[in-house]
Amino acid sequence: MNQTQFQQAAGISAGLAALWFPHISAAMQKYGITAVKDQAMFIAQCAHESDGFSVTTESFNYSIAGLIQTFVPQRLTMDQAKTLGRSNTEKVVPAIRQTAIANLVYHGRFGNKLPGDGWKFRGRGLIQTTFLDNYMTTGKAIGVELVATPELLEQPSNAALSAAWFYTSRGCLRYSGNIAVVSRMINGGNNGLQDRTARYQVALKALTA
Repeated sequence: MNQTQFQQAAGISAGLAALWFPHISAAMQKYGITAVKDQAMFIAQCAHESDGFSVTTESFNYSIAGLIQTFVPQRLTMDQAKTLGRSNTEKVVPAIRQTAIANLVYHGRFGNKLPGDGWKFRGRGLIQTTFLDNYMTTGKAIGVELVATPELLEQPSNAALSAAWFYTSRGCLRYSGNIAVVSRMINGGNNGLQDRTARYQVALKALTA
């Protein structure tokens, strides 16, 4: 796979392809993602999770309705959702409220115990690593100190390595070409399955042309 093929497979600009190709290529080689179907699947899943390799940090720019649908009543009260969510007059939830959302909905889960852990260990990387426990495990796997410096996961090299490690450690290579199964292994459900499928088909075509 060369850079042009990667650009076509990922459906991204030449600039993004130049930024990500060396890191994606190295990560796939390191973790044995070498078969064409596996490379296409990995690229497609990363592209979906990162909005076309453009986002490496989780956003909490939720509308009120989005917060209610996603987190009420399990993680937020109705009043909290109405107070913290994006109103009709706002384009973006201010950072202080996004921080508050993360700290509320992620508190007490998977190692998050201290005040501020929800925001500190929010989703980062191409396949969003979230929660202290997962930062710790991922950091050990790729050889990077992510607990003390979680922002390192936003760097392209670490974002690609963490995604490739997660992909292989979850067992995705056992299901080459099975978009439904791999998507569940990545995301835990069928979220975005149509987009993932379309991206996989584009990627596979580009890599087999």
